Amino acid sequence: MATVDVLLDAINDIRPVLLEEAPKCEAERRVTPRAFQALRDAGVFTLHAPKRFGGLEMHPTDMMQIWEAIGRIDSSIAWNAFMTHAGVPPFSAWLPEEGVREVYADGIPAMAGVLAPPLKTERVEGGWRATGTAPFGSGCQNVDWLVIPMSHESREVFAGFIRAKDGVVEDTWHTLGMRGTGSTHFGADNVFVPDHLTVDPVPLTNPAPGMDGPLFRMWPWVSILGEVTVAVASAASAVEAAVDHCKKKTPNYQQTVLQDQQLAQYFLGKAAGLVEASRDTIWRAAQAAYDEVENSGKTLSREAKIRLQLAVSFAAEACAEATRNVNDVVGTSAIRQAQPFERYFRDTHTIVHHAANSNRRYVDAAKLMLGQETDWIFLSF
Repeated sequence: MATVDVLLDAINDIRPVLLEEAPKCEAERRVTPRAFQALRDAGVFTLHAPKRFGGLEMHPTDMMQIWEAIGRIDSSIAWNAFMTHAGVPPFSAWLPEEGVREVYADGIPAMAGVLAPPLKTERVEGGWRATGTAPFGSGCQNVDWLVIPMSHESREVFAGFIRAKDGVVEDTWHTLGMRGTGSTHFGADNVFVPDHLTVDPVPLTNPAPGMDGPLFRMWPWVSILGEVTVAVASAASAVEAAVDHCKKKTPNYQQTVLQDQQLAQYFLGKAAGLVEASRDTIWRAAQAAYDEVENSGKTLSREAKIRLQLAVSFAAEACAEATRNVNDVVGTSAIRQAQPFERYFRDTHTIVHHAANSNRRYVDAAKLMLGQETDWIFLSF
């Protein structure tokens, strides 16, 4: 079985390909097919996959190490690496056995999808017909399956699995940062979805055989941890680049190199502290959550979900602050496209607005702390 070290070596092997493709991903606003295939070839799409189908069901913190390594090469490629593997495919554990067999018939699949807003849905014999699009289909250009949000008067909210070749992908992804993720609108045009390929977004109580392990009972939190792992990678890269920059740059109209200026030292140290605190916080929350579901044989407790939500919201916010501090260190180099700092700043400040870890989620965590209900769907699993 592949270990973390083996997979990290595999990432290092494809590093030249990812570095070559990264500017193209940014320019084309999607991960290129070559970069996506390199991830497949390196075994990245086996990490969260069920052992039943040849996957590793790896510990969350091990996956986070691998995703951070990819993120240190390119944040958008890393985003696709976890989102199309640990984000959407594990939801197939909710399918009946017939559906699981169909989805995994050709091997471990990559998927893109969301749970809202629902597409127009009609009930037909044996299933449903769906029409419309939804936003934020990260990686939808390269995947095997799409998971589309659906709703009907007879079934309030549910999701359907369709083959990507039968879906619709629009070109709507124009953003400040994370431009290469391809998180564009996607959907269906009068596509038939059989009943056995639909699921309801409820806690996992009757998983398909071989899909009842801790990772599936943690869903979707491993993927949400992946989101902020990319933020950690970007912020860590920013700090590393700033250290090198400080050793070389003497600002205009000054005689002292940056590394000897106390204000630069202050902001650099603060940025590094925020990155380390972020990584430590999400790793500890991930470890505690995994231990809980592994030992209990159940889904996550309210306390575990509170801790995870606070951890990812803190880490996203702290990493964005870290890149702001780095910009204070490097001065006008932060605004030059020839330097890497503006990219790190854009990407971390885009991730901090993602619904799963934005400041609004502090409110939802506090509601749970106070014994109140929240309508944030991913705290209901």
